[in-house]
Amino acid sequence: MTEDKKGAVLEEGQAVEVKTGPMVELLAAATVPPKVDDVVEGPVVAIGRARVFIDLPPFGTGIIYGREYLSARESLKNVNIGDTITAKVIGNDNEEGYIELSLREARAAVIWGEAEQALQKKTVFELSITDANKGGLIINWNGIAGFLPASQLSPAHYPRVPDGDKDKIFAELKKMVGSKLEVLIITASPREQKLIFGEKGAGTPERASLVEKYRIGDVFEGIVTGATEFGIFVKIEEGLEGLVHISEMDWALVENPKTRYKSGDHVKVKVIEIKDGKVSLSIKALMEDPWKAASAKYHKDQKVDAVVIKYNKHGALASIEEGVAGLVHISEFGNETELRNKLELGKVYPFTITFFEPKDRRMTLKPVA
Repeated sequence: MTEDKKGAVLEEGQAVEVKTGPMVELLAAATVPPKVDDVVEGPVVAIGRARVFIDLPPFGTGIIYGREYLSARESLKNVNIGDTITAKVIGNDNEEGYIELSLREARAAVIWGEAEQALQKKTVFELSITDANKGGLIINWNGIAGFLPASQLSPAHYPRVPDGDKDKIFAELKKMVGSKLEVLIITASPREQKLIFGEKGAGTPERASLVEKYRIGDVFEGIVTGATEFGIFVKIEEGLEGLVHISEMDWALVENPKTRYKSGDHVKVKVIEIKDGKVSLSIKALMEDPWKAASAKYHKDQKVDAVVIKYNKHGALASIEEGVAGLVHISEFGNETELRNKLELGKVYPFTITFFEPKDRRMTLKPVA
């Protein structure tokens, strides 16, 4: 037995009255009906056994039942007739004529909406680290498990392991579990269920004031304070470090920054970006661009010798001179195995330049038959 929307008792199996009439039909024609994934709101009009009915004028009555009721039963057990409920549409029209709703998914939709707003507004949160893995830290925000990649930690918190051993880095990250960090949401994707955080870039007011002293284009000598798989940290002055990303270390391919630099090395760098309190640096910006000289030496259809330096998903990279490399596309071979058998890393082969655009630093090569 249940109560109807006026407080009366409903016999088991009795349907909730669905409003009809000229006015309802007029409103329905003038309003867009709720679609699957829409979030709707309405008063509770009846409560049955493992089901709750919600008035959604002018479209009819919504229902939370079955698995959706069971998953939200703790929240629903204190609901009374007349209470307003926000829910998410998961079915437009079931066999009994009701609009199927989910309280659980509505809550998730609201949270993801808040995450997207926080992303746009660059809202800063102070959150606890709940776990760690070899890639970074796990943070729980409003019931959603988010991820803070190690690369998004500030220089002050990035694990400084001399040999860059991943197990040692993981051990250092584990030590941060239970501590709090000021973080920003940098990715919020409800469809992929992906919530990514970055540590607040500006850090302390003192650090922000240090950053303000620098401008893009500034050149100075710094000291390497740590090398990672994605680049090196360089001390600019006491209390301020910048990152030289692996792509900014050399015009030539850099496989492992840790084999090139170690803590204590002096290095000349150039400021290329200042954003969110972080300073990005470049070493290669102070080197002559090899593509400029190459533009006068090479041209399309020219035959050249090149050394194979790397495989990627598109094929192989072959360098005709230091810092000037082109793609040998996998389509030149039957498959990836054949490509690797015919083009071994470190070996020199004859090629023909099939595309050459030095201004964009792009080149493609074809093996000489």
